[in-house]
This record gives sequence, structure tokens and C-alpha cells, in this order.
Amino acid sequence: MPITAFDLTTVEIITIFAAYLFAATAKGITGLGFSTTCLPILVFAIGLKDALSLVLIPSICSNLVVMRQVGQFKSTILRFWPMLLATIPSLLLGLWVLSGTDGATAKIILGLVLLMWCCFSFLKPDLRLPSGLEDRLAPISGICTGFLNGLTGSQVMPVVPFLMSLHLGRNAFIQAANCSFTISSLIMMVGLGYLGLFTGSDVVISTLGVLCVFIGVKAGAAIRERLSEKIFQKMILSILATISIGLLMS
Repeated sequence: MPITAFDLTTVEIITIFAAYLFAATAKGITGLGFSTTCLPILVFAIGLKDALSLVLIPSICSNLVVMRQVGQFKSTILRFWPMLLATIPSLLLGLWVLSGTDGATAKIILGLVLLMWCCFSFLKPDLRLPSGLEDRLAPISGICTGFLNGLTGSQVMPVVPFLMSLHLGRNAFIQAANCSFTISSLIMMVGLGYLGLFTGSDVVISTLGVLCVFIGVKAGAAIRERLSEKIFQKMILSILATISIGLLMS
């Protein structure tokens, strides 16, 4: 049975909004990772299945803000529509698997996915996709990303490494990643609603959290001009790696 706002303690509510603000600030600095940063914090507070529904509306809002800033929306859709389309059925399949999975198992899978993401991000291998393989691998990337997203709520694997291997420009990369994140969040919203895990209470809490998103994204953009983006990314990854290990051990 999903929790409601009336079931939450004061500490849990504060933790939720603090997670929103922290993740949105990271999003404003790097352009990526609202759900990936926010979700594991919420999992510790209220559990994975309840946390999934609380990141959707703030995540979509943070994505739209960044997408508007970087531009290149039409060209991104025209290039990556097979990947984006392939995300939809596999995400629904992942949600179906999640609905029959106990919370502890799902939490461990999330911890493993996040740890893989942190290791990849720290190492930053120079991925270069051979010419001609993009069209073949794009739908596969969408399928794998959608399934892992539906099962764990994490949206970054393997779509971000795939996009990195194409050596896109910064704005094109951010736009493509955020298009994937946004479509995933919209489909997740529909799927969780069907499963009874996205309630009116979730809408109220996460809509209020949109204010934290706008404050955080704006603050992140200001911080980006004063703080090295690489330094901040390492800080975020270190925190996520610690949280991932905590999820695996708890």
C-alpha cells in the first residue's frame, strides 16, 4: 500500500524537499542526473516503490528547464526517435517486473546500477562508436535503459554511455539525454498510476517540490560559473557511490 502525505513524519518530509533541492542544484550545474541523485536519498527515507512516484514531476520540470536552455530539440528528436520509442515498452516491462519484486531486492538492484554508473563516471572511458553502428544500437540502448528505469527508477544506464560514445557537442548531448529522461518519466507516471503507486498525495508533494527544483536549478547555474564542474561532479559521484554501497548493505 503506497504511503500518503499523512503517513510521513516531519523528518521524512524535510528529507524529501532537501533531496529535491540538492538534486536540482546538481542538475543546474551538470545538466544531468536529477532522478539519479534524488532517488537514492528518498529510498533511504521512504523505500523505493514510494520514492519512484515522488521524483517524477520534479524530474520532468527540471528536464524541461534544461532542455529549453540548451535548444536543439527538433534535431535531437529526428535523430534519436528510434531510441526514445524503444524505451516505452521496455520501461513498462520493467515496471511489471518491479510490481512483483519485493522492495529489498529492488533496492539492491538500484544500488548495483548506481554503483556501475559511478564507476563509469569516475573512469570516463573514451568510448567511440564505430561509424554505422548508431542506428543499430540506438534501439537496443533504449530497450535496456527503459527496462532498468522501470525496475529501479534510474534513468542513466546505458543511455548516457551510449550518447557519450557518439561524441556529441555538449548541448546536443544534454538535450538527447534529457529527452530520454523526460519520456521515461512520463511513461513511468502512467505505469505507476496504473499500478496504484502514483497517488494524489504524491502529486501534491512533488508539485510543491517543483519550487525546490527551480530554486536549485537556478542556484546550480550560478554555482557553475564559480565552481569547477568537474570538481562538483566528483563530489556528487562520491556521495552517490557512498549511498549505493549503503543500499547494497542495508
